[in-house]
Amino acid sequence: MEVFCEIPCLTERSNQLNGIVLQKKWFKSADKRIIGQYLQKFIQYNSKQFEFLGVQPFISGTDLNTSLYFNTSNYIGAIPLRASDTGKQIGDFVVMPRYIGKDRFEDYIEILNLLGTEISPEVIDSLPLASGKNFRPPLYLEAVKFIKSLEELVKKPWRKFDNKERVSRQPTGQINWNKYLNSEYKVENRIKFPVRKNILSEFHPEYSEIRYVFDLCKLELHSSNTPQRIKNIVRTKLDFIETKLYLHKPSVTNHITIKASDNLTVKKCKDHANKILNHKMIDSTAWRVDFADVFEKFVQYIFKETAKETGGRFYPNYKFHSKSSVHYSWELKHLEPDAIYQKDSLLVFIDAKYKSNLYNKSDLSDSLKETHRHDLHQIMAYSSFSKTSNKYGFLCYPSNKVEIKSIKYSNRISGSENTILILGIPLRKDSIHETKCILIDELNNIGKSSM
Repeated sequence: MEVFCEIPCLTERSNQLNGIVLQKKWFKSADKRIIGQYLQKFIQYNSKQFEFLGVQPFISGTDLNTSLYFNTSNYIGAIPLRASDTGKQIGDFVVMPRYIGKDRFEDYIEILNLLGTEISPEVIDSLPLASGKNFRPPLYLEAVKFIKSLEELVKKPWRKFDNKERVSRQPTGQINWNKYLNSEYKVENRIKFPVRKNILSEFHPEYSEIRYVFDLCKLELHSSNTPQRIKNIVRTKLDFIETKLYLHKPSVTNHITIKASDNLTVKKCKDHANKILNHKMIDSTAWRVDFADVFEKFVQYIFKETAKETGGRFYPNYKFHSKSSVHYSWELKHLEPDAIYQKDSLLVFIDAKYKSNLYNKSDLSDSLKETHRHDLHQIMAYSSFSKTSNKYGFLCYPSNKVEIKSIKYSNRISGSENTILILGIPLRKDSIHETKCILIDELNNIGKSSM
């Protein structure tokens, strides 16, 4: 297993990798006296891969003290790298989730299962990963998605016409006269007609192929490759599907054809099934998952559940459309906060930002300041749509623990006030209860002060 570097996402500044150490391990034919030039070439050779994974490499120091460090974004994934001295493939660059248990994908799959959302890895054509299948998305990740889509499918009837030959006592339908003539010389066969009929049934070949994929997934989800937490999540679903498919016989296949006549549920299930069938045939290539999407939906889920308990209403991804006689090409057609919480006349705007601000509270980085400035202006722009003089907005960032901080901006001319609450939420299922308790208290306080 060859890994050039493995760091978590949302790393503002990684540990420095000394140029001489890199030269000894990865760039052995490079001249260590000008190692800085080789590091610059290394960045240029792999610029497309770094850009795909949202990684920014930086060089610090000079001569023999030259070092390399990295900034990572909201993506997790892996990319293959080339050496600057030979151009040959070396190790992989791996970006992992912030929170990892015994298995690096446990929390990720647990959250996706909770949210019921579909976020699949993106891939690009590249060299095979030097680390092989060790840092590719595991098969059980796709298996969990397939099981979820299959659970929806088996709850509804999926019948198709099957054209089969039956022996009938009456000459109706498509009769195989050649076959009949070969046997009608016997008196007892003269009223036995081989007839082909279209029979509507769930026991058709496509369901048998789905059953085959289900058996593959069941083996994977019961194997030692799958973490115990994931097994616990899918156990009841597997038992339910097993009962529904008990009479279906599996049919071996390498690909399931998706037809235009298939309904949305069937197409979704077939698509996941083909991903399972293709998983072991495809070489491990560069891939990534955007955790910003995961975090946004996670925040929406928490606020939605909080709204139910506080008697409020919840609007995800609500759009404010612009009106203009002429639209410029660069103009925004609408504004879209991640969510809005409403209770009576109170409007609270919510924006989820999967950024590293709360992991770097004491960092004086200009990029962090600019990032926060942009986020702050955005949430205050959303808050302007509230009719009340006191306006409220939540900026949600990932953090190591659940935390909340209030910042008030006052306009002395009009007497209005804009309160921005910075909410830190760990991207873990076990943080939901504590976050909801803090939110309920805060929303109740806001409701009282706005009356």
